[in-house]
Amino acid sequence: MRFLPGLSSLILTLFRKCLFLWVRTDVIGASREQLELDPDKPICYVLQYSSLSSRLVLEQEVLRAGLPSAEQPVPIHGAPQRSFFFLYHRTGGLFRRRQTPTLTERMQAYVELCLGDPTLDIQVVPVSLFWGRAPDKARSLVKLVLSDTWSVAGRLQKFLIILVHGRNTYVQFSKPLSLSQVVDEHRDNEQKAIRKVARVLRTHFRRVRQAVLGPDLSHRRTLVEGLIRTPAVKDAIRETARKEDIPPEKARMKARKYADEIAASMSVATIRVLEVVLSWLWNRIYNGVAVNNIEVAQDVARDYSVIYVPCHRSHIDYLLLSYVLYRNGLMPPHIAAGINLNMPVVGPVLRRGGAFFMRRSFKDNPLYSTVFNEYMHVMFTRGYSVEYFVEGGRSRTGRMLQPRPGMLAMTVRSFLRDHRKPIVFVPVYVGYEKVMEGRSYLGELRGKKKQKESIFSLIRAIGKLRNSFGKVAVNFGEAIPLAPLLDEVEPSWRKQAYASDYRPKWLNRAVSELAIRVATRINAAVAVNPIGMTATVLLSTERLAMDESQLSRLMDQFADLLRAFPYADTVTLPEGQGKDWVDYCEGMGLVDRQPQKLGDIIALEGNNAILMTYYRNNIQHLFALPSLIASLFENNASLAQDKVVFLASVVYPYLQSELFLKYHPEQAEQVVDQWLDVLVSQGLLRSEGDLIMRPLEGTDAMLRLRILSRFIIQTLERYHISIAVLRKYGSGKISATELEEQSTLMAERMSILFGLNAPEFFDKTLFRNFIANLQKNEVITEDANGQLCYTDGLDEVAEDARLVLSVEKRQAIQQVTMLGA
Repeated sequence: MRFLPGLSSLILTLFRKCLFLWVRTDVIGASREQLELDPDKPICYVLQYSSLSSRLVLEQEVLRAGLPSAEQPVPIHGAPQRSFFFLYHRTGGLFRRRQTPTLTERMQAYVELCLGDPTLDIQVVPVSLFWGRAPDKARSLVKLVLSDTWSVAGRLQKFLIILVHGRNTYVQFSKPLSLSQVVDEHRDNEQKAIRKVARVLRTHFRRVRQAVLGPDLSHRRTLVEGLIRTPAVKDAIRETARKEDIPPEKARMKARKYADEIAASMSVATIRVLEVVLSWLWNRIYNGVAVNNIEVAQDVARDYSVIYVPCHRSHIDYLLLSYVLYRNGLMPPHIAAGINLNMPVVGPVLRRGGAFFMRRSFKDNPLYSTVFNEYMHVMFTRGYSVEYFVEGGRSRTGRMLQPRPGMLAMTVRSFLRDHRKPIVFVPVYVGYEKVMEGRSYLGELRGKKKQKESIFSLIRAIGKLRNSFGKVAVNFGEAIPLAPLLDEVEPSWRKQAYASDYRPKWLNRAVSELAIRVATRINAAVAVNPIGMTATVLLSTERLAMDESQLSRLMDQFADLLRAFPYADTVTLPEGQGKDWVDYCEGMGLVDRQPQKLGDIIALEGNNAILMTYYRNNIQHLFALPSLIASLFENNASLAQDKVVFLASVVYPYLQSELFLKYHPEQAEQVVDQWLDVLVSQGLLRSEGDLIMRPLEGTDAMLRLRILSRFIIQTLERYHISIAVLRKYGSGKISATELEEQSTLMAERMSILFGLNAPEFFDKTLFRNFIANLQKNEVITEDANGQLCYTDGLDEVAEDARLVLSVEKRQAIQQVTMLGA
């Protein structure tokens, strides 16, 4: 009867080929490298529920991936005839009532096999399969029947699901479990071993299903009504009725209106349509979307409520992130969107794509604030993934903006009320080679009023689809679990009780620390691209122009600098070399080529000179410390190493606060020492004993050092402006607000007089942050009248500027300061 297994195999192959005439799959993780399989150990696959269609899909995908067949036996004596098993099978016939799923005999056979031989270890690869990816929200019976959801489908329902959703099938291979390790503690009790294996696999499949489909979603109308019935909202309704002297029912209607205005209405149909539209859009306007370190999100989505916190550079950000997550097997998050985007046509689409809308400010509207807080609390406690921008608005300068605490504080307070579902923050860096709103940002930086979003502005934006915007990178940074952070700030936080309106004294410290970590880890996931490298070097030249071969060589050398001392594992560098990057920038229309017999000149002209500061600012933090060290040799041929380390360490806290550098101030001296070693090894500095010396004038190394010093010099000049203004007025003669205003005016004047092309040079918020840090570090203090006081220590800081700023720059700052007197 040997022909029977062969006949069975032939029939299954025929069924599989027929099934795949219709079925199309999107597969993740199906490779030896991604699974990290041990070639010396046998492999077995596991699916959650018995199903012929699932078995056929599994075999098709393992064959495509070059993995061992699931239909062949494991090469172990006494093993079952197939190297896969279902965790559960259903009892009952086609038309009989289905009973509770029970463990399969083959699964138990594999456990018994492993228990019988302590030296045997089988790699069990869990495989999750979804026919369509729909959240469990339905408005009709048809949607329930035709969606693969949290419920277990019957045979007829499975047939209809495959018929409707077979061309949108998602398969995820997960890293293998060691069967020997799982059963090890119960080798003397077979039933306990079987139950443990089942529990481990059941938990795994549940977590994957939650990550892919999202939690069970309730109907939007039910959610809105539930918000109105929460104790916090009921109290707010009563208080509003009392304060505004209106009937309670009217206040309740107002609360219901707020909830309806806020709540998302995620629709799987809309998500699928958006996937198709966005796939076309990205191929139309971008030369590719690079996704890096997505494993961070995939790993935490199984166990946590995930808060995605991307940088905010463009309106494209949230569409792009949702698209990337969905394409990589994760449910798109609910996205906090400004109420300005809730416009005709666009608003309903965004809402169905997962957007919930929030007003810019609601501190004077306690009822709205309460409804919004309760809505967020529902999101977090039910395990929904959420996305919001900690910067508040889009960065017009290309730098990471100072985080705003509002949404972070709501998240922390919600977690304190109910921390049964852990929360993790996933920082995301979205890097554009050419940001779509770049030209409008230029106008706003020059004082032009920001245009309100409208359907007409959307129509105008469609015209830009004819242009190419290069490549875009989506880099996922290191995750930040919330509970361990709270343990650091307030170890006893779990012992306290928290009402919905309670704000513990240490909340601000926790939110501040969280904000800094989020911003820092976003910056630590930066994607360096050819545009940023070209902008960084060209903007550091006197005339914004350079010989092509020299420019190419310098970019290669500065890229080598980043490789010699990597800022973080999550930073990505561009492919190719400097020559390729110059050609690429020219093709993007961002640099101009001036042919010349001795060698072509590459230059920045017109608006491109200012626009390129945006892309330089994207990566400025990577060069901050080596550039600061280089600037110390602007006016000094040599310095003692201790002096270099001391001066760089004094300035570092201000750079750290402004650029969100990852090193703690206590680490500054060690990191500066490491950078000195790198700069010496790269030939940018020389070392003799305890003396650090710059290269000889006229050498290529000196040119590199001088260019490197200019990467950060305008930031140092801005600091010196504030100190110069403060010293001009004298101790106890000017307030922090006045100093901020005067410093901004002086910087703007200097920018005009000396042709500085960096819009952030006179950014008021940067001066405000610097002044706040001077106070934090007790360089200056505030007296009882709110005036700033300082000691002789400030004069010493000003004197140290001689080591950094050239005579011309110091005189220029002094001149502008005196002119403004």
